[in-house]
Amino acid sequence: MPINIPVKQNEKLEALLERVQRDEELNQLWRCANVNAVNRLHMSDHGYVHVKIVANLSLKLLRLLVDAGIDPGIVTDHALRREDAEVVVVLASLLHDVGLSVHWDHHEVYSVFIANERLPGLLAGLYEKDELVVVQSEILHAIVAHGGSTRCLTLEAGIVKVANALDMSQGRSRIPFEAGSVNIHSVSAQAIDKVDLKKGDAKPVNIEVHMNNSAGIYQLDHLLKHKLEASGLAPHIEVTARVEGETDKRLIHLYNFNAE
Repeated sequence: MPINIPVKQNEKLEALLERVQRDEELNQLWRCANVNAVNRLHMSDHGYVHVKIVANLSLKLLRLLVDAGIDPGIVTDHALRREDAEVVVVLASLLHDVGLSVHWDHHEVYSVFIANERLPGLLAGLYEKDELVVVQSEILHAIVAHGGSTRCLTLEAGIVKVANALDMSQGRSRIPFEAGSVNIHSVSAQAIDKVDLKKGDAKPVNIEVHMNNSAGIYQLDHLLKHKLEASGLAPHIEVTARVEGETDKRLIHLYNFNAE
């Protein structure tokens, strides 16, 4: 399946995406993950569409942070390049939910096991042996740290965690809710129209959430806030919400971690 991601001048990322698109087993894993998520657990999409959205969000978030002078962990700790950080966040985003093909419970751990088998083939020839180990380790860390309150030890892992939570527009909530039921979970999921990532004013990144009613606040308070707190990215991100064109000042204060 085509994965449209702006690779810019990153030749490794371009080669990697071509391999991913040709990987029939990986594409089938996404289908299997979605059967468990949608058909059996009545959750929102967690397959090909979801991981493509998360990969694009992760890459945009990384580039905004790098443009602001914030170096990824693979640069500061392993002396690799920013382009390699792009490989890490994109591959971690694409593989973070493959463990759902096994089960939702502990799927982050299952994803690590499955990804560990697939990464050598996907990365073959792009890195020398030592660098290959580093890149693979960083990807696996970002995968296992994407869920719940698991602490992120790298910028890249925090990016994947936050990007995963941001796939919430038009009913695509990351919060499980019973299909067909009308409750705060389902109502809030439908309240999010669009999520925009852009350069911030007070901080490097601004996440602007467009809502058609204030029920969407539940999504931010019970999902995004906790993901931000566990991601390590809170000092770099400001969150604003717009309800039918009006900025919710209370929400801005709620998510401004440096607010007085």
